[in-house]
Amino acid sequence: MIAPRPSAAGAVPLRRLVRGLVVATVLGALVFGGLALWADASQMMAALRRLPFGALVLAVALATVNYALRFVRWQYYLHLVEVRVPVGESLLAFLAAFVGGVTPGKLGETLKALMLYESRGAPIARTAPLVVSERLTDLVALVLLTAAGAGAVEGGWIYAAVGAVVAGLLLLVVLSRPLADAVLGWLERMPGLRRIGPRLREAHGALRDTMAPGPLLLGTFVATVAWAFEVESLRVLCRGLGVQADVQLCALAYGASTLAGAVAMMPGGLGVTEAGMAGLLEVAGRMDRAVASAATALCRLATLWWAVLLGLVAYLAFVRRIAGRFSRVAAPATDV
Repeated sequence: MIAPRPSAAGAVPLRRLVRGLVVATVLGALVFGGLALWADASQMMAALRRLPFGALVLAVALATVNYALRFVRWQYYLHLVEVRVPVGESLLAFLAAFVGGVTPGKLGETLKALMLYESRGAPIARTAPLVVSERLTDLVALVLLTAAGAGAVEGGWIYAAVGAVVAGLLLLVVLSRPLADAVLGWLERMPGLRRIGPRLREAHGALRDTMAPGPLLLGTFVATVAWAFEVESLRVLCRGLGVQADVQLCALAYGASTLAGAVAMMPGGLGVTEAGMAGLLEVAGRMDRAVASAATALCRLATLWWAVLLGLVAYLAFVRRIAGRFSRVAAPATDV
């Protein structure tokens, strides 16, 4: 049984998280301002005012289904590496990582692993590799969606081909045991890393558990379905703005721009994803620039920033929950 650690509430400082979130929010505001300037702010605002509120609600609901499916995959991965934590705490940690995903320094890559370690003592060497598995299956899913929409624009196959090459190389490094053993052996010979050699091997073992053929296929299938809901979210918003965008166009615009944002290593893909999505909607979908920019801004609001809001609420709830539990454990017994 995994034992909780009494230092839980201070593991991931709220101040650091909020500071990073403020930076990301300012950057996001600048990106939205850039979209407005590119499209003509008055025309973009006119397009936004045409959107029925119900379309935005539906887009947010579709994005929420994406998070639910990815959480099911996260639980499946925890099961594979034999990490048992209460579902409620696991959900809060999973959602809280969305905040880390838009902060500088890639805090989101390890935030949920840190939170589960501090709350339940779940070994980071077994949970952190699960984040890599998530990102890899997400990458493959986005490549598949981009390929499905590649016919929407001339030369669209190039986007899918580049993504496929990147995903293939990453999978090769992870799945090739001789290559992994060679890298681990080299790391273990380095003076500063000798002590953590066993932990690195444990981490790679956890990664291989989730990247075996069965889990890899299942994880990729769940990811593809999950991200397809966000593609549909973009399509709903386009239709709400009066544009009959088809699924193929939205798959290309969403998949390719999200891949570009991931490759650029920007927090949340900020700037890169918006530029790619708006550009593809305008060029491939022959949309008015103001409508393309409005659809992009709304899509990012309903997907990325809705996730960040949920994540912040989840993080605060997580800290309050575990702080309360440890305070009860630490309270001295009194005679009645």
